[in-house]
Amino acid sequence: MRIGLFATCLGDTLFPEAVKSTAVLLARLGHEVVFPPGQTCCGQMHVNTGYQREPVPLVRNFAAQFGDSSIDAVVMPSGSCAGSVRHQHEIVAERYGDAALRAGVATVKAKTYELSELLVDVLGVTDVGAYFPHRVTYHPTCHSLRMLRVGDKPLRLLRAVDGIDLVELGEADACCGFGGTFAVKNADTSTAMLQDKMRNVTATGADVCTAGDSSCLMHIGGGLSRVKAGTQTLHLAQILSSTRTSPHVLTEAAR
Repeated sequence: MRIGLFATCLGDTLFPEAVKSTAVLLARLGHEVVFPPGQTCCGQMHVNTGYQREPVPLVRNFAAQFGDSSIDAVVMPSGSCAGSVRHQHEIVAERYGDAALRAGVATVKAKTYELSELLVDVLGVTDVGAYFPHRVTYHPTCHSLRMLRVGDKPLRLLRAVDGIDLVELGEADACCGFGGTFAVKNADTSTAMLQDKMRNVTATGADVCTAGDSSCLMHIGGGLSRVKAGTQTLHLAQILSSTRTSPHVLTEAAR
């Protein structure tokens, strides 16, 4: 399968290893990964903040970059960005776009997936040959859980990882408190939600807290590092790309 990889803004600027790991993983499974060089932001942050007309050029560019019929599927290591492409792009195109944009959005929407969706639903695999001999807990992010409804797909993938000690996270479906600008506009509420999430993460005794969104991991990881909890945050793609011959090595603080 020829798969178009969307890096996302956070992946491009702050968490490139999650993007690289996605490409490495898919290539190891025998697929061709292509990276359209003209890709930019998907426009999610504009829509979430109430500026629905402004991202029209971004939505148009996304459709142009990934609409090529030679690209069988589009993947991104982000439930929130996948949710934006699958849901928000259609809203923007319907309200402020033209017929060409609506058609382009529909084409790309039909073949866009978050990583765990692509692996389990499209490629039909749960055991990707990963090796990660560490204690891990999984945080289901809000967009993946509630908008995309990925369900237990990430957990099915993690359970098949060789050597892993996967432990259940208490109150797992509770939001971590990030929510993009929510954490800025409602800092006190966001901090309280983060404290709850951190308490549940540390209670597991996990070396690693993983998730499918770098944004939530940034929020949780920032809190854990400030209290020197000793738990590292790591994107799901980085765990799944780790193998016996090329293992991911944790930092000393997370061991």
